[in-house]
Amino acid sequence: MSDKAPPSFVARYSVKTRSPSRDVRVRLTQDGISIEEPDAPSTGGQPLLWRYRSLSIAEPLSAHAIDALLASSDHPGAALFVPDKSFARALASQAPQLTTSSHRRRTTRPWIWAAGTLVALLVAVWLSGFSPAKAVANLLPGSARDMLGEQVVDSMTRDRATCTAPAGLAALDQLTAKLSVAAGTRQHFKVVVVDWNVLNAFAAPGERIVLTRALIERAKSPDEVAGVLAHEMGHGIEMHPEAGIVRGIGLAAATDLIIGGAGGSLANIGVLLTQLSYSREAEREADAHALKILKTAKVSPHGLLDFFDRMAEIEKDGDGGPGVFRSHPQTQERREVVAAAVGYSATPALAAKEWAALQSLCSVTTRVEPEPDRPAPSPSGRARPGEIDS
Repeated sequence: MSDKAPPSFVARYSVKTRSPSRDVRVRLTQDGISIEEPDAPSTGGQPLLWRYRSLSIAEPLSAHAIDALLASSDHPGAALFVPDKSFARALASQAPQLTTSSHRRRTTRPWIWAAGTLVALLVAVWLSGFSPAKAVANLLPGSARDMLGEQVVDSMTRDRATCTAPAGLAALDQLTAKLSVAAGTRQHFKVVVVDWNVLNAFAAPGERIVLTRALIERAKSPDEVAGVLAHEMGHGIEMHPEAGIVRGIGLAAATDLIIGGAGGSLANIGVLLTQLSYSREAEREADAHALKILKTAKVSPHGLLDFFDRMAEIEKDGDGGPGVFRSHPQTQERREVVAAAVGYSATPALAAKEWAALQSLCSVTTRVEPEPDRPAPSPSGRARPGEIDS
């Protein structure tokens, strides 16, 4: 092993408590930077040693560094400036923590941790089923939800008549009240039947529900209508319509509603709702509520089962148009869930007389002409034929 001393470099050394700075010679030893200051009385002529691990640098050492301005935690207040590129490159190999690559790793590490934490948080939120849109929807005041519900119903009935036969309305109110009480949420659902020859039903904000004439007239029993109605109540209980609108209009508009905005720009909100689709999980949640409501009301779930069978035929024959049910769980999957429901003692959702009245609900209709400054929605905004829960 060679006993040759490491090369020395001219440097400037300064201490805050002493002035001016002085010329010194430095060497890179195995343990650190040796600073030779023979005339310094505080050292007794012995070199100072700045250990590599104690060093900090004003500008990280790059491959093209030509000097180094250093400090040491072992010697607070002192500074060492070495204007020599050979020294800078040799120091980089002895103290790699002073290099630009090491500095880059240290500065990016917090961002990497932050990004990793964010990804983990998003995964946890996804696994927990948390919905930001639903959380915002839950903040909507009752007045805003009622306003949205009224605008949805208004948008859907503005160019169509509503069914208003008195006996049919009484039967519908009876069924709605029965299922609302069974839901046990103290929500008061309001149902409107539209004179529309399309098999359709959907929930709107503020506990509003819209059914079509085709759905009621093509039902084979009051239990079928009760099953569909209970399903839509499930959407209302979970506030799926409000959450869908929040996703559709964006956070800014939703915030305006939360703080009491007039919502004038949402005049065609009904069109927006009919263009939205529920997730598979939302449909499953609504089905679960429907089964619970029907059981509490002592209405057989077989009506909902029969309705799913009819939907399966529509899917098979293509009567509802291509892809109508692509945004919903397959009716076969949902049918199996309903079929697995435990049997219980049940009675018809409506007596024969009330059922006949409900099916004749559209024998009397009422049409509300659109207001001049609020044109009816364009055909493109209508729910697709045969679609349930648009």
